[in-house]
Amino acid sequence: QVQLVESGGGLVQAGGSLRLTCVASPDIFSGLPMGWYRQAPGKERVLVASINTNNRTYYAPDVRGRFTASRDNAKNTVYLQMNSLKPEDTAMYHCAGQYKGGRDFAMWGQGTQVTVSS
Repeated sequence: QVQLVESGGGLVQAGGSLRLTCVASPDIFSGLPMGWYRQAPGKERVLVASINTNNRTYYAPDVRGRFTASRDNAKNTVYLQMNSLKPEDTAMYHCAGQYKGGRDFAMWGQGTQVTVSS
């Protein structure tokens, strides 16, 4: 079964950290880039970070220097370490797979909520 399962969200004060985890089924993880998106209430879902199989990463400008994506290929798992969190980082965070090219993915998990209080 093709799936993406996220965990690790929660409530944190501004300046704090969280580490998100996404476990993917092998057929959408192995040898393929993975991504992290977020969607705030009333806003579109946007790509936050991506990582390819050579650990080359992309970060959206507003998270660069604060967020770090990584992957454990043996565990079919991708992580998003989020430091120096800001209230504007509050959103539902979704893991993304089924890479389509460029910065486009075709499948997202159910998401994990991140709430940053001021």
